[in-house]
Amino acid sequence: MVACSAAITALLITSGCQSLQSTSTNAGPSTMVQAQKLNNFNITGKIGVTTPANSTTNTSAQGGSAFYAWGQQNERFAIELIGALGIGKTNIEYNGRTATLVSEKTGTLTADDPETLLQKATGWQAPISQMPYWISGRPAPSDSAPQLDAQGRLISSVNGRWTASFTYKGTDKLPIKISAVQPKGHKVIMTINHQSS
Repeated sequence: MVACSAAITALLITSGCQSLQSTSTNAGPSTMVQAQKLNNFNITGKIGVTTPANSTTNTSAQGGSAFYAWGQQNERFAIELIGALGIGKTNIEYNGRTATLVSEKTGTLTADDPETLLQKATGWQAPISQMPYWISGRPAPSDSAPQLDAQGRLISSVNGRWTASFTYKGTDKLPIKISAVQPKGHKVIMTINHQSS
């Protein structure tokens, strides 16, 4: 199982990092980009989630944030959340087939995919399955309408109801911030510190 905490030894960011090259030769945005991702990475940062008001359930708009540490190894990942969106310290693991969430408030919960699990535990929506691609600065295979900047970096992409935008530092190829929104008001903002050994 992938061990993930803020103090874990950083995995080398190898696969895909050197291959993030420009697919555009003009100065304007392009849409020609291949879906690929870093197979192994460790990142830390902060994630904020906002959910809109719901007149059916008579709930007002809500928001929450957490610090996180995310370790990814191929299709398996482990995410540790601290100050986690109203449910305390939380660990989410995915082995490629089953997602497991453990927190003091919810106990142990399982689901077939991380999105269903997070919604069951917290009521929040987040595009977790797309994140390994987006963290790599690439669109997910199920994305549509990816847009690149003049340096060939992904600056926006659409996945179902989610529209993601990406922020970079200088000429870095990997994003330092991802903002994903839905038209009805769901929003996820994630800052990213890429760890390397």
